[in-house]
Amino acid sequence: MQTNLRNRDLIGDLDFSKEEVETVLEVAFDLKRKRALGEPHAYLRDKVLAMLFFFSSTRTRGSFEAGMAQLGGHAAFIESTTTQIAHGDTPMEIGEIYGRYFDGIAIRHCDWALGNPYLNEVARASRAPVLNMQCDIYHPFQCLADLMTIIEKKGRDLRKKKMVVSWAYAASYQKPMSVPQSLILQMPRFGLDVVLAHPPEFRLMPEIMDQAQEQARKFGVGFEVVDDMEAAFKDADIIYAKSWGAMVHTADPQEGAKIIDKYTHWITDERKMALAKTDAIYMHPLPADRNIEVTDGVLNGPQSVVYDEAENRLHAQKAVMALTMR
Repeated sequence: MQTNLRNRDLIGDLDFSKEEVETVLEVAFDLKRKRALGEPHAYLRDKVLAMLFFFSSTRTRGSFEAGMAQLGGHAAFIESTTTQIAHGDTPMEIGEIYGRYFDGIAIRHCDWALGNPYLNEVARASRAPVLNMQCDIYHPFQCLADLMTIIEKKGRDLRKKKMVVSWAYAASYQKPMSVPQSLILQMPRFGLDVVLAHPPEFRLMPEIMDQAQEQARKFGVGFEVVDDMEAAFKDADIIYAKSWGAMVHTADPQEGAKIIDKYTHWITDERKMALAKTDAIYMHPLPADRNIEVTDGVLNGPQSVVYDEAENRLHAQKAVMALTMR
């Protein structure tokens, strides 16, 4: 167990080593057990977390607020438009000042090419740890919850298990690509053979792809990229299919929307799920575009683990906060 996480930032998925992620998971499972038994675990009594949101949230805000309360502390919700950021407060000033007011700073900023640099600039100026609640590049807490859920459903030995990370059609908006990027970085470290499926225009960032291939080589697992959703689903153990935008191909939202509409058939339905193994699980970070991105039959069906996955956001986040903010 690695115990050197106090005051550490978590912005990118590779900021913590595999051994450090294993520590997070061990603590997360213990905190989940404690909550189930009603055992007090106020490890962050009198600690306060600033939660700075540039992007709306359901699960992220709820799980961080509940988690801090269960750890004995308090979470301050700060919507960016209610601050003076638009009137001149710089990331350095946010880091310097909030780093003195608070014991941790959690930020959600998903604007393309803006979010991740903002988090890193705040972190450079802050004396308190900075936690990434999602940016344009990474979604590390979602990925930790996903890994926790996979271990619960498939066991700790994940070697030779096939995980499909697939693009899916969604009409609502060009969603961030941070979830698939975090998945392809983290999951190879834990023995999963990853198949990334997407239409040609929805490729991920080249530097992230290079890092994912490096992790796959380092841990001796498969990493494959295909442009056929059905071929990817065949014999899979884990299906993780969600939409993301074509930002690497084009940053223009109107052109991106036109491209998305070319691929309405990339929906996760019962027929495609039948191509996977009979005990395959379906995962999604939510919210999903129902009957567009995924059918109700799959999302509400027996193979879906989306609500367990959502619950594990709470436990994984509590583990990181307890380890970094004490």
